[in-house]
Amino acid sequence: MADIHIERAHHFSMAKARKIAFEWAEQVEAEFDMACTYEEGDDEDVVTFARTGVKGTLRVCAKRFELDAQLGFLLGAFKDRIEGEIVKNLDQLMAAHPASKSRKKPSA
Repeated sequence: MADIHIERAHHFSMAKARKIAFEWAEQVEAEFDMACTYEEGDDEDVVTFARTGVKGTLRVCAKRFELDAQLGFLLGAFKDRIEGEIVKNLDQLMAAHPASKSRKKPSA
């Protein structure tokens, strides 16, 4: 069995990070026939995903996304390709949602 671990730091609000994670879950459901569940928590959210040969979680924290996946024997041979696709998809979603800039109050 092959394992994948990906971390991405972010500067999004928790609401925006949730939106990105939810979009990611919708994307993997549509493109890769994954079954996903999304659980909101007080400090972090967890997206659980699975299909034949793959299972894992995407943790959504205040400052990072953390993905862990376990690939079965057959998909383990494609670990690098699968990991690359996950990274590409997550990075594209993050880039599509620029981080909020804090606005300074004008000086008096």
